[in-house]
Amino acid sequence: EVLLVESGGGSVQPGGSLRLSCVASGFDFSKYAITWVRQRPGEGLEWVAHIDAHGEDVYYDTSMKGRFTISRDNAKNTVYLQLSGLKTGDTAMYYCLKGRDISTRGQGTQVTVSS
Repeated sequence: EVLLVESGGGSVQPGGSLRLSCVASGFDFSKYAITWVRQRPGEGLEWVAHIDAHGEDVYYDTSMKGRFTISRDNAKNTVYLQLSGLKTGDTAMYYCLKGRDISTRGQGTQVTVSS
């Protein structure tokens, strides 16, 4: 069974930072890309960042490039999303996906940015 567990969210002030983690199990992690998506209050899922299986190619939504950094540690079956320069508009539930499969997302981790 594919299982993804997100953690690391919290409440921060604008300009703050957080590091999100996504721990995977139930599949051969080192062979799959991982995607982070988010869902802001009252909105649909929004693509955030993507990393290939080996961590060599990474992609970001334009509005997040330069503020967010995605990385992975295949020895730990973990993908990270470093959030910096957070804005109130980044307030959302953040999820990770196996590949781009929305059905694999976990319970998510809440990020709240407010002053």
